Amino acid sequence: MTRKLLMGTGAIMLASAAVLYGIMGGGGKEASTACASSARTVERFAPLATGGLAAMTIPKSPRPAIDVTFDGPNGEKKSLADFRGKTILLNLWATWCIPCREEMPALDRLQGKLGGNDFEVVAVSIDTARLEKRKTFLDEAGIKKLAFYADPSADIFQRLKRAAKVTGLPTTLLIDPEGCEIGVLAGPADWASDEAIHLISIGKAK
Repeated sequence: MTRKLLMGTGAIMLASAAVLYGIMGGGGKEASTACASSARTVERFAPLATGGLAAMTIPKSPRPAIDVTFDGPNGEKKSLADFRGKTILLNLWATWCIPCREEMPALDRLQGKLGGNDFEVVAVSIDTARLEKRKTFLDEAGIKKLAFYADPSADIFQRLKRAAKVTGLPTTLLIDPEGCEIGVLAGPADWASDEAIHLISIGKAK
């Protein structure tokens, strides 16, 4: 009797774990189904991740992006779910990060060229001190097209770090209209280059 009870309890635990695994996007059918169209997009642009984008990690089986939150331009709370329906380039940066400073103008030019109803560069500052320096830096760098997003708690960095999506700055995630992560790049890049614009244009194609 005890043996049967133990076996039954074990089966329930395994079933519960399997359900949780699927919900969390750990490789279950739920995650695969949610990003089925994203997988086809990845097949199209994966060969284009060359040159300055050669270091981009492109998943063979895209999964839903972690729905992180941060402050919007007017201090309102935003999450990735608010951008559903458009492709976004989520970039984490800080004023003390020299490579971040170097790539910011390119991100601004990219937003100027492709920004609209179907695409946005979402550059999120994770500065936690001397917060007044953030906008001063953007002004000095001549940033005109990017909206100001920030997370002074740096929670967005910690959540993505725990998920092994980020180890340092800058880090950029390409997320498609379905909310699925289709590319990750650690380090700076010339996001206004022809190759980057071509790749992102394919990534945002419907």
